[in-house]
Amino acid sequence: MANHFIQPGSTIGIIGGGQLGRMMALAAKEAGYRIIVLDPTEDCPAGQAADQQIVATYDDLDALKKLGQLSDVVTFEFENIDYGTLKELTETAYVPQGADIIRITQDRILEKAALVEAGVEVAPYAVIHEKQEIYDNIDRLGFPAVLKTSRGGYDGKGQHVIKSTEDIAEAADLLGKGPCVLEAWIPFEKEVSVIVARNPDGNVAYFPVGENIHVQNILHETIVPARVNTSTADEAYQVAEKVAEHFALVGTLAIEMFVAKDGGILVNELAPRPHNSGHYSIEACSVSQFGQHIRAVCNWPLTTPKLLKPAVMVNLLGKHLDVLNEEIVKNPHWSVHLYGKDVPKPLRKMGHVTVLADQLEDTLDELEKNPVWNEKV
Repeated sequence: MANHFIQPGSTIGIIGGGQLGRMMALAAKEAGYRIIVLDPTEDCPAGQAADQQIVATYDDLDALKKLGQLSDVVTFEFENIDYGTLKELTETAYVPQGADIIRITQDRILEKAALVEAGVEVAPYAVIHEKQEIYDNIDRLGFPAVLKTSRGGYDGKGQHVIKSTEDIAEAADLLGKGPCVLEAWIPFEKEVSVIVARNPDGNVAYFPVGENIHVQNILHETIVPARVNTSTADEAYQVAEKVAEHFALVGTLAIEMFVAKDGGILVNELAPRPHNSGHYSIEACSVSQFGQHIRAVCNWPLTTPKLLKPAVMVNLLGKHLDVLNEEIVKNPHWSVHLYGKDVPKPLRKMGHVTVLADQLEDTLDELEKNPVWNEKV
């Protein structure tokens, strides 16, 4: 279908009912759109903010086609969608993001190859199909190295750090889940991310570089602007531009990067959607990542995000909720977002807090000492 402007009052279909879909729906509602969500769980976070929910699995082609028939444009809030089913949907419904970006970002092997083709740096790596290939490549990559499943890993799952030859046999158990990627361990100064948006007409815009702090492989907080020098930030934007253009991106794409000790940038992972590290933009920017995503898939001209004030976003996991209500009433400067999830599992992302900062270091210290996050994860 030709690129076209999806007018306010039209219906946006969202595949996926988690918190990203919820915040996407809320942003779309501000602009006057109607929302239909497809998700297998009734009363899911996005469904609570939608006009209608189709309760079905993500590989249910009939349900997806129904979503397409009821929607003027279809988008997705996460990448764990069956590629073949989504590809078939694109033949009958308007899905401006297409299906190829899902196919590539679902698979680390394809993703790394695409990044190399885009002309950006990634950590040295090897594709591994059997245990012997780990031994064959470990001398080149060195210790430590990380073996990662090609598909399905997130928040540190599906990974094994290899510190010595003795670790290889145990790490090779991951091959039972399919091909893997063996990556050299990169000493890095910081982890950062850039969220880039692009509409079907090729209009591109970037959010500020965010600095990400992980605890036990789960994002704990994002600091904006990232505490990096100007040349490093400029390189991060250049990387984002190359990747967006190479993928002919539509919608938003989060690019997670390592800042090496020499200030250079290595791309770690991609997420073809709004991202946890961009939540700060709701309060801290002139347009949120969710509002920008809606603009992009509806082919509005994109606005350039302006950082209105430095900010810190910190995640709320299930284990953090016990004392949250007590702290909310003591901290009127907090912007608290809870996602409407029913079961607060200890390491489940249940919400986040954003604090606009006069002095970043003071705000970081304040949050570090707060009872909600005393133990973090």
